[in-house]
Order: sequence, then structure tokens, then C-alpha cells
Amino acid sequence: MNNEGSGRELPTVEAAAENQNSLRLRINGRLDVYSTGKVWKESVSAIEKARPAELIVDAGGLRYCDASGMALLIDLRIHQEKRGGSFRIEGLNEDLDKLYRLFNPEDFTEAEEADTRRKLNFIELIGKSSAAVWEEIRVHIVFTGQVTVALMRALLNPLRIRWSDMLLTSEKFGANSLFIIALVNFLVGLVIAFQSAIPMKQYGADVFVADLIVIAYFKELGPLMTAFVVNGRSGSAFAAELGTMKVNEELDALNTMGLDPVSFLVVPKVLAAIVMLPLLTIFGNLFGLIGGLVVILSLGYTFSTYMNEITASGTYVMLLAGLFKTLFFAVLIAGVGCLAGMRASKGPSAVGDAATTAVVTGIILMIVVDGIFGVLYYILGI
Repeated sequence: MNNEGSGRELPTVEAAAENQNSLRLRINGRLDVYSTGKVWKESVSAIEKARPAELIVDAGGLRYCDASGMALLIDLRIHQEKRGGSFRIEGLNEDLDKLYRLFNPEDFTEAEEADTRRKLNFIELIGKSSAAVWEEIRVHIVFTGQVTVALMRALLNPLRIRWSDMLLTSEKFGANSLFIIALVNFLVGLVIAFQSAIPMKQYGADVFVADLIVIAYFKELGPLMTAFVVNGRSGSAFAAELGTMKVNEELDALNTMGLDPVSFLVVPKVLAAIVMLPLLTIFGNLFGLIGGLVVILSLGYTFSTYMNEITASGTYVMLLAGLFKTLFFAVLIAGVGCLAGMRASKGPSAVGDAATTAVVTGIILMIVVDGIFGVLYYILGI
């Protein structure tokens, strides 16, 4: 049947009772934003009238279906299952079946029931939040153990490591990050030196800005700023990559083929991060000190004076202490990014949510780890 005003072919729906407890809905044509409403009303009306124990949607004649059409199929399934009945789709072509599988009915059910759910009191909110936090901690502990075991197996048998993937990740993680790391660390070093020089100049101690910059950068600013930039750039990329694989069911395919996703995908990324982040931190330290040099030169001091100050104040122990922390930061960036991607839900916003989770969680954990190292270095006198 054609819509004479627009020339658009309208879909049709036919309801046929196969037996006393089964109803078959045969949908033909195109389901799009303009035509789905009519089919939706007719389908719901037929179901409410028959109230079948089994609902079969025959989609063999369905030639096109956009998100509104998928919403119809999901809604029919949700309402049939709410009534305690069974639901199945027959004849859906391969492309539409892939689209249908991207939508999880449970996500829509939770959103629908959110408004009717009773409000929790304060004690219940505390308990629910504590349970959620503990579950997150448990998941991260389990994943850390899986990555550790996979790393040990890879190091004991280097042929298990996908070296080509590791080298490609190292290029993206390291070489492609040089410009942004240089820019950020240069600007931070410039700003810190300038802001420190203003009050220190009042006491005639502005030359010690060089000492401040080298100590701050070797022990804290260099590792942290570099790790934050890499986390926002590469950690989110890891989450997006694995999140896309999760949405497209590629991770399930790896499991089906007997390949461990942690060993196959996560280990090369973790190794690349461990190798590249200390090198990037050294590079960031250099440009942070260059930023301090610009301020020192603007105050009238010479390059030799600046070099003498940073050489006297900065030590190899400080530099190595900062670089040692970056090994843990690297594992956090790669591990949290991969975990967020592997835990991505299904739906159009799943990949973006995974990337956001990776960045936020990575920053929080790095600050916590940095605080722990700060206490340990204080106790050790470093």
C-alpha cells in the first residue's frame, strides 16, 4: 500500500493466531520514523486482544528498519516478557539481526522502572553505595590478577607476545604523544616558575626558582603531568578500542575461538605503556625545565646560572624516584583503559561512557598511588 501524498510505502502488520496460546505478527515493508507509529498501535492492539502465551514476530518481509523500528521490536519483547510470556523473532535478515543484537532489553527495562522504584532512605543509600564501591574494587582486583598472570606467562614465553601489536601501540602511545606532552609540560613549567618568582623576588630569592622547578618536576610534576596527558589521550583510546570490540561482539568471538582477550589484547598494551611512559616522562621533564629557563632568563639571570642551580639541586635519586612511579602509572593507564572497554555495555553511548570511565578512574587511581609513594619516599628520606 502506498501513501499517495508522499509516495512512501507504508508497512503492514498481520496478526494470526497459530493456536490458542500463540500469536504470529507478520510485519512487511519498511519500519522508519514516519511509519512505525501505525504498526506499533496495530501490534499492541492485537497483542492486548489475544494476550498470547507465545508471541512470534515474523520479520521475513521486513526490508528496512531504523532505530524507531528496533524500538518497536524491543518494546514488544519487553511487554510480552513482563506478562510472563515468551517472545521470538523469525526471518530477520543478517544486517537487521546485527542491529537488533546491539540493543539490550534489560537496559530499557531498568530505565522504565526507574521512575516507579521507591526512594531509598539514607541508610539504604549508604549500603547500596558501599556495595557498589566494593564491587568495583573486587572487579579491579580480579582484573589486576588476570593481567599479572598473563604478563608473567608472556615474559616466561616471549613468543606468546604479539610484538607487532606492541610496537604499533608504542608508536601511538609514545611517539604520537611527544608534541602534546612537550607543550603541556613547557607551559606548566613556565607558569609554575613565573608564579613562584613573583613572591620569591620580594625576598631576593628568585634565583631559587630553578631549584624549585627541578625538584618539583623530577619528583612530582613531570611524572604526574605526563601521565595525566597520556591517560586522557591513550587511556581513553584503549577504552574506545576494546569498547567497540565489545559492542561488536569481537571479544565474545575471541573467547569462542579459545583466545584469552587479556593475553591477546591487554598484555601488548600494558607492555607498551611500561616501556614508553618513563621515556615520555624524561621528555616532559626536559620541557618543564625549559619552561623554567624562560622565566629565569627573563629575570636577568644567565643560562649558566640556571644550569648550576638545577645541577646542584636535582639528583639522580629524585629523577629515578619519579621514573619509578611512572611504571605503576603506566600499568594503571593501560589496565584501567582496557578494563573500561571490556566492561562496556551495549548501545550507542557505550563506547563514549567507557572512555569517560577510563579517564576519570585512571586520574583518581594515579593520584592515590602518587600519595602512597609520597608517604613512602618521605619515610625513606627521598
